Amino acid sequence: MRRSAVTWAPKRVPDIGEVAATRVALLELRDERRLVQEGYELLDEKRVMLATEILCDLRAHEVAQTALDRLWLEAREALAGAVEIHGFEDLTVEPPCQLDTVLLRQAERSFLGLRLAEASLDAAPCVPASPPVRSTPELKRCAGAFRQLTGELVAQAARAANLRRLIDEYRRTERRARALENVLLPEIDHSLRFIEEQLDAVDQEEAVRVRNAARGR
Repeated sequence: MRRSAVTWAPKRVPDIGEVAATRVALLELRDERRLVQEGYELLDEKRVMLATEILCDLRAHEVAQTALDRLWLEAREALAGAVEIHGFEDLTVEPPCQLDTVLLRQAERSFLGLRLAEASLDAAPCVPASPPVRSTPELKRCAGAFRQLTGELVAQAARAANLRRLIDEYRRTERRARALENVLLPEIDHSLRFIEEQLDAVDQEEAVRVRNAARGR
């Protein structure tokens, strides 16, 4: 069973001076390297999946932002039209649309253990808190434009929050993967080479000793 690359923490690799050049130490260190390599591969796979999801969500965010820019323009134009008919002061006393009765719909999805949210407002029509002082098409158009804009802003806020969560998780995963790739694995490889060289030297000495003993008979 493979260990989790997120929760598993490898042992500290001992310094060369602390390494006992024995067969047992060599086998243990090889096993440790295998586990660290598995952890690195899991983290590498995770960061690729995170990067793919970030790019996908970023494209959706950009498409939604383009639509939001258009809605902002339409809302400003509708506001200008309402101000032209009502005047700014008269417009400010018109009753606002009620949002406390509008249902905020939320859903969650899980991606690699992260909780990503989706949010939207019900497409209910704008209902003023009280009858408008002057009910005109320009006033209705202005209220409807900002009502639609509000709903899209809610959805875009959820997308932005998801992107922040994904990017934060990618950065954490990247740091862990680089620590294994650039620090821990090279240290283990260096220790393995040291032990192997020491064992080879011992084997050579033993071979020489055996040959000398054979000649002395």
